[in-house]
Amino acid sequence: MKPYLVIAACAGVWLLAGCGSSPTNGTPASAAAADTSPNPSMNFPIAKSDADWQKQLTPEQYHVLREKGTERAFTGEFWNTKTAGTYKCAGCGEVLFVSDTKYDSGCGWPSFYQPATTNVITESSDHTLGMVRTEVMCSKCGGHLGHVFEDGPQPTGLRYCINSLSLQFEQKKEEKK
Repeated sequence: MKPYLVIAACAGVWLLAGCGSSPTNGTPASAAAADTSPNPSMNFPIAKSDADWQKQLTPEQYHVLREKGTERAFTGEFWNTKTAGTYKCAGCGEVLFVSDTKYDSGCGWPSFYQPATTNVITESSDHTLGMVRTEVMCSKCGGHLGHVFEDGPQPTGLRYCINSLSLQFEQKKEEKK
């Protein structure tokens, strides 16, 4: 096989995997395949019908937040944003991350080393795409945000790899002197 075909195939797998990383726990990838709807066994304070979510969100946001989709690397609105402010859930407005914890991980998606507060993110095991990852969702509405990996910077060692489509950004207001 020609080397460029091997490289192209590997790149394709990496892009399909989202923010691909090695599994962070020992659960076999064949254990179960996650479906593409929010976890029905989890209860979130905001519960809407699919029709209501489709009215509120753009088709792209709906695909990411409600169907657990992933935007392509280096295409999202916030992957390279360096402006000070807060990142909120595009589904419900919950503050999820602050710009002080955002960093350039090189993966092509906005990356943060910790959430804004400890209770705004819900985690779930994700067995899709032949790997085991930890999915992160908004604790208020259950919207799919992305995944968290154990290869981030200190002080947490975590990399929250988040889809721009799942976020709204609110720029920090300048303080008057």
